[in-house]
Amino acid sequence: MEQCTAEEVSRMLPLVSGQRREQALKFRFTFGQYACLKAAVMLQGIIARMRPDIPLPLTFNYNEHEKPFLADHPDLFFNISHCKNGIAVVVANHPVGIDIESFRDAEHGLLEMTMNPEERQQIASSEDPTAEFTRLWTRKEAVLKLRGTGITDDLHTALSGPERVDTKTNLTKQYAWSVATFFMPGCS
Repeated sequence: MEQCTAEEVSRMLPLVSGQRREQALKFRFTFGQYACLKAAVMLQGIIARMRPDIPLPLTFNYNEHEKPFLADHPDLFFNISHCKNGIAVVVANHPVGIDIESFRDAEHGLLEMTMNPEERQQIASSEDPTAEFTRLWTRKEAVLKLRGTGITDDLHTALSGPERVDTKTNLTKQYAWSVATFFMPGCS
């Protein structure tokens, strides 16, 4: 995130679609603009290497819950996320969701609203409750982004479905990230 400057935002603006420029410039602070643009530029770079037939800059369509997709390429799936400590981008040939979050403490009300009793116990008994809350939160959000529903599903049961979720935690940089895919028997 060391490159987060107004100059870098200006440099990236012409690299993305007008749609993404407009979205980025809605952010009040340079960091939000930078993260929005950087995620789009990263996504375009990955897609250009995987699928050089897809013209850039990318223009997205959105489902009813604001999940972006490429209407002309239904066989290509992606998801992006960013927080103050990082940017995450994933591209696949199957549905996928990703979330990255900086560590944050969860107050009692937030825990009650987002975590079921077993998850609250898991957080309370953890050596690092802040990291554990963030880890569980990214798992839930990645699943909801995979489903394309956003935070409209019941958060208490978000992790009880057939999805496979892989999570990593960076204790030094104070963030966690998760990638969710639909579990397919016989595949690892």
